[in-house]
Amino acid sequence: MNIEFWKPLSLSLQVAGISTLIVLIIGILIAKLMSKRQFRGKVFVETALLLPLVLPPTVIGFLLIIIFGNNSFLGKIIESVFRQSIMFTPLAAVIASTVVAFPLMYQSAKTGFQLVDSGVEDAARIDGANEWKVFLFVTLPLSFRAILTGGILSFARALGEFGATLMFAGNIPGKTQTASTAIYVAFDSGNMEMAWLLVGALIVISFFMLLCTAFLK
Repeated sequence: MNIEFWKPLSLSLQVAGISTLIVLIIGILIAKLMSKRQFRGKVFVETALLLPLVLPPTVIGFLLIIIFGNNSFLGKIIESVFRQSIMFTPLAAVIASTVVAFPLMYQSAKTGFQLVDSGVEDAARIDGANEWKVFLFVTLPLSFRAILTGGILSFARALGEFGATLMFAGNIPGKTQTASTAIYVAFDSGNMEMAWLLVGALIVISFFMLLCTAFLK
């Protein structure tokens, strides 16, 4: 197996890994804030957080270009600070994968937090634990399975991301070409052997990820 196989697969695994780490942190924090707190407009906020789950990837890619593109306010700031655009870079692939994977992590973590018995948390507070200690030593351990399931599903989703990544990060071999975009190129060019190798690799990895979630139930 040559670089045409390993390079995009390796990049996909790296992007998915970084994206999963980001959504784990952000997803857990936001899910904790939203799980047991009621406020006006909460349903609209939650709908917005889950929107990437149902939006077409091309819509997400389009919005990312509008937000981070060279002609956007934020894009110009980033380019002036880092001397390069964020588009068509591995970071763009990470951002695209993070956006599409976030809802899975958020929903899973929120469900886990909502299932935690409030009485157990209150008992820890009575024993003198502050909110941070309650969260770290009571809530998180009791929600571990839900959080781990969300992390696995987020990784699998990030690994298979195609549309938003293609639009926002491009398909530059050796730089931003992930396994999904490499499959598209291989199929389009008639290189069926490479297409099958990459397809098979993603199927095996995704199957293993889903199998892990089955054992967590």
